[in-house]
Amino acid sequence: MRTRRTVLLGLAAGALTIASGRPIAKAHADATGPAYAAIRVVRATAGTPERPEITVPAGYSLLAGPQYQVASRAEFTAFVQGPVSGGVPVVVRWPGQAVRAVIAGDRRLPLTSPDGTAGTVAVDLPVAGASPLAESPTIQVWSRLSDAGSGILWLAAHNHPDRAAGYWATRAWPAGEVHAVVTYLAACDEILRDSGAAAEARRRGHFFALEGFETNNPLHQDNPPHWHLSYYPGATTRATPATVPHFWVDERGRTFYNGQDVTGQGRSRFSAGQPAPIRDGAGTLVLTTVIRADGGLDVIPPSGPAYSITSATGDYTGPVEVRRGGASWRMFTTDDLVRDGVLRVEGGGATVEHRYDPLTGAELSTAR
Repeated sequence: MRTRRTVLLGLAAGALTIASGRPIAKAHADATGPAYAAIRVVRATAGTPERPEITVPAGYSLLAGPQYQVASRAEFTAFVQGPVSGGVPVVVRWPGQAVRAVIAGDRRLPLTSPDGTAGTVAVDLPVAGASPLAESPTIQVWSRLSDAGSGILWLAAHNHPDRAAGYWATRAWPAGEVHAVVTYLAACDEILRDSGAAAEARRRGHFFALEGFETNNPLHQDNPPHWHLSYYPGATTRATPATVPHFWVDERGRTFYNGQDVTGQGRSRFSAGQPAPIRDGAGTLVLTTVIRADGGLDVIPPSGPAYSITSATGDYTGPVEVRRGGASWRMFTTDDLVRDGVLRVEGGGATVEHRYDPLTGAELSTAR
């Protein structure tokens, strides 16, 4: 069965690569080396960050360090190291708290209660990762809304203040940025499909990747708030040369900078009014983006027409307009109800509702 983890691993065995093209690590540990696992312990009620007591068997230990033992208002994340195992018995004791779930990868592990209390649970934790970074899917609460094989890989990060960790645990919650990024991605998904860019990428065995930023990953301090409209000239995120724009947004969701990476060429920097070309491996123009003076973005296919993501008020944290060839085309609004696991996207009078596990991001259903 294809899981969210297998998509992030890519099609080739032996290395973990996420959609922004960053190689992370070999996915599975060798039998002779140490193995790793990550768990997220989710409280029934959010509150002041705390750490539970986590007990592992002899031969296993918790990794030390602030990036490997992390408390948020709703969760505690820990990393375990030791010999490869299909299931290590782990006991969590959290006095004064009820444990709602224990997450590993994109699964809720079955819970038992050794002493019959809600604050003490036991799980069998698979330990097989080649490195702590290979266990990133435990931390990443993403939904895969479309596959690379469709011409668009869309990974929606589900951010929530109670889950904020690392950098974002010490900063004001970026509510406007989080909302605006989801809307940008929804608008670009429709633009790529309507323009034929996604179909052409699929025909060639290439794909675009739509991603936002995440606020709960202590292994990847994902800031400032940004989003990606990337292009991979091949079937996986290992395809090179990849083009990975980083569109930075402010508290009103206005895009004001693009740090665009191209494999082997470093980063180019673009501000408002400066065209940023996206090319395939042969140097052929695929798409051009231009940051608008109003904080929106123009997305221009080589053969036109140009699409403009814009807002009459200059605020992109609510509804945004997409204009095609200079004429009004569609309005887009999004609402990600992270507690409920529901992402609603409205565009052109149609509503799409994506339901997902609110603790893992695993996709459950899509209704149109």
